[in-house]
Amino acid sequence: MSESEPRLETALTRLVGVRHPVVQTGMGWVAGPRLVAATAEAGGLGILASATMSYPELAAAITETRRRTAAPFGVNLRADATDAAERVELLISERVAVASFALAPRQEMIARLKDAGVVVIPSVGAARHAEKVAAWGADAVIVQGGEGGGHTGGVATTLLLPTVLDAVDIPVIAAGGFYDGRGLAAALAYGAAGVAMGTRFLLTRESTVPDEVKRLYLGFGLDGTVVTTRVDGLPHRVLRTELVRGLEGAGRWRGLARSVANAARFRGLSGLSWPALVREGLAMRHGRDLTWAQVLMAANTPMLLRAGLVQGRTDAGVLASGQVVGVLDDLPSCAELISDMVAQATRILTALAPTPAPETTPAPTSDTGPALHL
Repeated sequence: MSESEPRLETALTRLVGVRHPVVQTGMGWVAGPRLVAATAEAGGLGILASATMSYPELAAAITETRRRTAAPFGVNLRADATDAAERVELLISERVAVASFALAPRQEMIARLKDAGVVVIPSVGAARHAEKVAAWGADAVIVQGGEGGGHTGGVATTLLLPTVLDAVDIPVIAAGGFYDGRGLAAALAYGAAGVAMGTRFLLTRESTVPDEVKRLYLGFGLDGTVVTTRVDGLPHRVLRTELVRGLEGAGRWRGLARSVANAARFRGLSGLSWPALVREGLAMRHGRDLTWAQVLMAANTPMLLRAGLVQGRTDAGVLASGQVVGVLDDLPSCAELISDMVAQATRILTALAPTPAPETTPAPTSDTGPALHL
């Protein structure tokens, strides 16, 4: 990194100890040691995705990530996983910097992590969810607007973000629709402490997604995604592929047969028993009244994602994606991505600042440039 490279210091960078307020989200089958370490080395917060890993695989991934980088990184946990408590203890024993959660963790889980010095950052989809986890002791939250990929809500980031900022006094990280320095500057102007991105990091050189799948992503426009409930019964933003069109048009019994077959394949891959697999599906209901077909669809979703994101089976796999896919046309390295984002955001914020310019201070080490404090 150049000595003149700017830094944006925010509540997030101070909380976690990273150089830049940019988070790479814990995408299943995508956020492994190579991508997470590259993000961390570039000064962002990389987050390992553990929901698609067994406990031994997670332990090995933490070891491999630490072999690749000495910078802070995080692990995304399923709070409703049967071995969630054991995974929490693993993060503590391995001194992982951050624990993130796709679902709100229990209050005692937050307390256990915080007592051990682990920063807790749940993801939320509404102001009331942010208020709940903040009251339980969460250190920060990630809030994703409807533009984001994967499981998503229906409210745009530009409306959802300010409601969460108004509701809590802990750092808020904005997700959904971010991909460059303009978005980072906008999020910081709203009052966010940083941005989190999934699709943009999926489409980097260090991402392990097969090259042919990356090229497929880059070919889609702004209308190339769809929010469907036919993948797992919950609103899921994915690429509008032929498979998804087929799921959307499939009849009830055909959809159930497809779900059973994929659930059986995932059971063999994960080692889960049928009762455990059904429990996995039920855990994804989020209080919704799902049919048994939808429960099975929820259980086999990891199989559909793995087929596309790991095996490159675009004909048989579901490809989660945010709407930003429609404006992306390159595959930068994580270092190039984060450096360019921070430089562009710094130029924008400095140009908008009144005279005199915002105070800059020397960086704590010789390999960083001046910091813009926000």
